[in-house]
Amino acid sequence: MLPARLGTGFRWLLASSWSTNLGDGLLLAAGPLLVASRTDDAFLVALAALLTWLPPLLFGLWAGVLTDRLDRRGLVIAVNVVRVGVLAALAAAVALDAAPIAVVLAALFLVATAETFADNTSGTLVPTLVARDDLAVANARVQTGFIALNQLAGPPLGAALFAAGHAWPVAADALLVGAGVALVSRVRLPLRGPEHHERSHVLADVAEGVRWVRHHAAVRTLVLTILIFNVTFGAAFSVLVLYAQERLGLGDVGYGLLTTTQAVGGLAGIAAYGWLTARVSLANLLRIGLVIETLTHLALALTTQAWLALGIFFVFGAHAFVWGTTSVTVRQRAVPGRLQGRVGSVNLVGVFGGLVVGAGLGGVLAQRYGVTAPFWFAFVGSAVFVVLIWRQLRHVAHADEQPAPEA
Repeated sequence: MLPARLGTGFRWLLASSWSTNLGDGLLLAAGPLLVASRTDDAFLVALAALLTWLPPLLFGLWAGVLTDRLDRRGLVIAVNVVRVGVLAALAAAVALDAAPIAVVLAALFLVATAETFADNTSGTLVPTLVARDDLAVANARVQTGFIALNQLAGPPLGAALFAAGHAWPVAADALLVGAGVALVSRVRLPLRGPEHHERSHVLADVAEGVRWVRHHAAVRTLVLTILIFNVTFGAAFSVLVLYAQERLGLGDVGYGLLTTTQAVGGLAGIAAYGWLTARVSLANLLRIGLVIETLTHLALALTTQAWLALGIFFVFGAHAFVWGTTSVTVRQRAVPGRLQGRVGSVNLVGVFGGLVVGAGLGGVLAQRYGVTAPFWFAFVGSAVFVVLIWRQLRHVAHADEQPAPEA
């Protein structure tokens, strides 16, 4: 239930978020399946993953600038209208059998670009509509929709719709994003006073955040770790749809169940997080997580059993949410309020920079050496990095006690 104090505006925003999250969840499974239906080239399959991960890396900082300079609700509406248009055109092309792989890849890149701007801007609407003391409740409701609809309900439904007809999940995504546009258009934001921005200050502000990260041991360790581990993760998971089909013998719906099982594991990780943090230090939680992720790649490289892979994905999902929550907690404790956004953007570049590099490597490895090669690369690379970074993770235990470095 939503407390009445959150207001009507937040209800419209939440409904819009849930609608678009369900649509995104459909495409989470249907997108790779659509690519795989057009080509069996492992490099092109990995390229599709790369193109969906690239926009936040390319446009994330620019999206932040536009968010602060333009009407935020209008920006959300505009980019989502673009997204609806691209999805509708792709659905029509697929239905008419006029969507070669190049068209599919271009459409996925455009959709991911629009989503980068929409998600970045939508996140700034919550504190505009909700009182400071209610932000935790409001964000919990938004996160519930993301997990339940984007991660749990969306992928298997998208895979099932794809099995019924390749155009159906794309068309459904267009309708759901369109509904999100209609819902967010009902939101009325408080008027903002005139603001003055000097473009010359943008790069200087970004540089300040980078310098701060470089001089803070705990946050620097986290950014470096997420960069390297996303290279290995991106390499392995960029060819997951081929791995599921060729190695595990799963069909379209079975592939969707992999991501669903991972999300269920994430819910279990969230439920156990309070119990874990009461008994295990943050540094050791991160260490355990790195070991789990390393062993995940090894187990997937070895197994050919779908049921075992589902169990592995459940454990990995729990680890992923525990790791994410822990790293955010460490960063929020350590970073001064005035630098939260810029330090967060440095972390974002590490996240998607690693995914982009990893996706490229995964495609090449799978194309030359087979679909399990990226998982072996991920295992070896992760194991080497864990050994190198193990002692540095001690900084994380007392991240909030370290003196803030000079910017």
